[in-house]
Amino acid sequence: MGKANFAREIAAETEAGGLAGSPQWRAFAQAAGNAPLDAGSLKVIEAAGLCVDLTMQRQSPALEAAAMALLRARGLDAARQALFAGGPVNWTEGKPAWHTALRAGRTREQPDGQDEDSVCEYSRMADFVRRTDQSADFSTVLHIGIGGSDWGPRLAIQAFGGAGQRRQIRFLSNIDGHAFHDAVAGVDPRRCLVVVSSKSFATAETLHNARAAIAWLRQGGVADVSAHLAAVTANVPAARALGVPSSQIFHMCDWVGGRYSVWSVAGLSIALTVGVDVLIGMRAGAEAMDQHFQQAPWTANAPVQLALAGLVNCSVLGHGSLNIAAYSARLLHLVTYLQQLEMESLGKRVDGEGAEVGVPTAPIIWGMPGTDGQHTFFQWLHQSAEGAPVDFIASLQGHLDSPDAHRMLLANCLAQRQALLRGKSLDQALLDVAHIDDPDKAASLARHMVHPGGRPSTLIVLRQLDPRGLGALLALYEHKVFVQSVVWGINPFDQWGVELGKRLASGIERELAVPVSAGVVDWGHDASTSYWIDRYRGHAQAPLPRHARVPGVAAHL
Repeated sequence: MGKANFAREIAAETEAGGLAGSPQWRAFAQAAGNAPLDAGSLKVIEAAGLCVDLTMQRQSPALEAAAMALLRARGLDAARQALFAGGPVNWTEGKPAWHTALRAGRTREQPDGQDEDSVCEYSRMADFVRRTDQSADFSTVLHIGIGGSDWGPRLAIQAFGGAGQRRQIRFLSNIDGHAFHDAVAGVDPRRCLVVVSSKSFATAETLHNARAAIAWLRQGGVADVSAHLAAVTANVPAARALGVPSSQIFHMCDWVGGRYSVWSVAGLSIALTVGVDVLIGMRAGAEAMDQHFQQAPWTANAPVQLALAGLVNCSVLGHGSLNIAAYSARLLHLVTYLQQLEMESLGKRVDGEGAEVGVPTAPIIWGMPGTDGQHTFFQWLHQSAEGAPVDFIASLQGHLDSPDAHRMLLANCLAQRQALLRGKSLDQALLDVAHIDDPDKAASLARHMVHPGGRPSTLIVLRQLDPRGLGALLALYEHKVFVQSVVWGINPFDQWGVELGKRLASGIERELAVPVSAGVVDWGHDASTSYWIDRYRGHAQAPLPRHARVPGVAAHL
């Protein structure tokens, strides 16, 4: 299937006239609006070791029938087959999005041998990790990358690091100079391996930080800087040009999207820090979810049903956000990982033909681990006028040395979910204030205690938080995103919205460096942007006050 024809061929499976005008969408929206949210019927799907409990989402026989008709009309079967076959599902760039092949470990299904190459690169990476462990030359990894090159390693290492880490790791993503100096503070450059992870090897922040790290190595007395460098990229010549030896460059296939790169050799820093076995386990869990997504009927398919619940909440009921409440401190970075996965994939408004989708897409993803979130924003979830759907995530098994703590953690998770659904009526609140003698005061206070309830949520339960479980969880959300993209008719594998700001920034950076002596310049920007360019130039090129270099003392603008 050619690049130019893919979107049209998939669209041929759908009704003409776009999503919003299709009879299948109208029937789905009507059934969703009429479906009760009462948790009257248990709905739990077991998939790849996870339990996905959708009991507290809207459900009815009519909604299920309308949803199946909608998925057929939107061509989900054909799109799913193309995804797993390596078809050009990223139709705006004419590329596959074949991250599923990486965790399947296949070696013969891609005619041009790309899949076999990816398996060989993964083996090279594992060999490099073994040699590095055996030599014990490096006590610290400085991981440089941003976006998909950063969030996956952060998530996995936070989840499985700690006392058992093989070496410490510092992450450097932001271009802010403070981020660089904080990342290298206290690190011995002679015992540090710098891993530069960038698919394009053209990302401005990553290259700037990589060059700063190389200068830091030289200033630290490292004689052979190249021995302290490794790279993960699809642009091998650019990595060589930076000074990374070929033996320590690991090739990422061009058909792996950045936000899916944790399944590729971009897991190098994970392997160096917590071991190759963590990557193997994550890939096995993700592969199990891939199999479930391909084989389970739609009515019992966890990614499909999770996607449908999201479509009801966002596109029909108009909820503009989705809260992620992971009841695990080790999943600290899950929200940011899912923010990129969902919002960069689905944060679009036009379909494959360039027409407006016509319904709301891509809710804002936000949250933090429980129970911290309960003391931060759960007030808003319970009693605000708008509220938001919540994905609760928990595990049956906690830390073996703290069973009481895990029981409390799980109790809070279940209680918050129930409270969001049931709410608290005025009559119930009046019983709580019955001890107040003044009836007017009691009635007034009771109104403050009312919880509207009727707020939807999903509960995803892992047996325990291990690499296999995390891999299955991430693949669950990947496939949920894919299903929603098919229904909305949008491409989840490009990110044109990221590019405009990048181009503008390169021009503004040059303008910020123009000497004040050049006089008044008409930058051609809006009034605010022009003002701050001139304001910065005047500040940056003025003599520094004496206190400006004193740590902890900031100079004013």
